[in-house]
Amino acid sequence: MTAITDELREAVRTPHKEPQLVLAPSHRGGTFTSLAVDCPFVFTLGGRTGMTIVGWDGIGYQGGLSWLGDDGRWSEPELVLPRIPESPHRKFNSALTGLLRDEELQGAGELLCVDGWYYGTYHAYPDAGYEEGSAVIGIVRSRDLYTWEEHGELLRPEDGADWERGGLYKSWLMRADGRFWLFYNAKDLPVGSWQEQTGAAVSDDLLHWERVPGPLLPNGPEGAMDDRFASDPCVLRLGEQWVMFYFGLCSDGHARDSFAVSDDLVNWVKGDEVLVDIGPAGSIDATHAHKPAVITRDGRLEHYYCAVSPLPGPVTIGDRVVRELRGIAVAHS
Repeated sequence: MTAITDELREAVRTPHKEPQLVLAPSHRGGTFTSLAVDCPFVFTLGGRTGMTIVGWDGIGYQGGLSWLGDDGRWSEPELVLPRIPESPHRKFNSALTGLLRDEELQGAGELLCVDGWYYGTYHAYPDAGYEEGSAVIGIVRSRDLYTWEEHGELLRPEDGADWERGGLYKSWLMRADGRFWLFYNAKDLPVGSWQEQTGAAVSDDLLHWERVPGPLLPNGPEGAMDDRFASDPCVLRLGEQWVMFYFGLCSDGHARDSFAVSDDLVNWVKGDEVLVDIGPAGSIDATHAHKPAVITRDGRLEHYYCAVSPLPGPVTIGDRVVRELRGIAVAHS
């Protein structure tokens, strides 16, 4: 049976938050990050540290790429996975959420190249607007991280179990023991008061996927920090165990990051500990601290997340009034 030791708990804790966002929305009309920056994924490639993000412009999501400079600042994200007007499923949304990388928690997070290709995963909502319709998950591949092509079949909510019929969300692509795994969260209803839980699919070729019976990470009991959502998996190996960083949404309306542990990627034990909590009023994460992306750099664990807080006053961008600040923050060990 999976055991969570004090040593493991200490290894995943990141109690020190940076007080400012590392990436913020542009608040400039015409940019793909005009309204929000969301869903970080952090990696290294050839000695550089990079981050993919999802930008929101009022029409839909699109995928961006940022690099960490020598000055410790992240570059303004470049659009690398745009919407495709002629695509039936990417007409309005292309939310790039992760790339295939080294699976070791204490490793460098180096991207894995398979037969000359880098592979990524995205989800796409079929309609314009904020997460309108039931999203699908797809795989893309690239030789340079800037130009991507579709690869293989889509995961569709209607092909899954009842817990995922409402739509598929952020996914995590990884390799373990010679197979590819795709962890993702999904909702049970397309609209209304839905529940989100996390499951997985497996593949031998990155083309065809078979769902693992789930959910693997279900909601907690009433009153738990994840009694509504257990979402956005980030799965990495620590010694002989696997650690899933994820966020929970509680009935109090706030989202926080936590973790679970497994010996086999199928049976998970929750840590029942908040790793990154919301901050006090006036802080960058007073509303939500969620959607984890974890990497070890210079011997220090860095936990990137999406921070959400109310704006001091509304901001008008085009025909939209923005009342919250949604960007990327970081906490570290």
